[in-house]
Amino acid sequence: MQPIDVDALRVMLTSERRPTVINTLAPENFAQTRIPDSINIPQDQDDFAERVKEAAGGLEKPVVVYCASEQCQSSAKAAEKLDEAGFTEVYDFEGGAKAWREAGESLESSSA
Repeated sequence: MQPIDVDALRVMLTSERRPTVINTLAPENFAQTRIPDSINIPQDQDDFAERVKEAAGGLEKPVVVYCASEQCQSSAKAAEKLDEAGFTEVYDFEGGAKAWREAGESLESSSA
């Protein structure tokens, strides 16, 4: 697992090997605010690694996990689970949605 910052994530999102970006929080948190084009797979689900493998297309595909902010530990736990499951390119966007917004990037939310 490698920690990444906003600049690294920006580069990754425009690269040829675009990662699967995963919000690791509960669905209600994902609905409130998320990085555009990210998907929601809560890290506390028993089948978390299997669901990520399906979404990413394999263990060798790049995956970025994130949560709300630097204080949130959900993405770190998720990255650890993915490492243990054999994923080869796991990145923890430690600043999360808060850092993304503070860097001037847009966030999405689900309308009620």
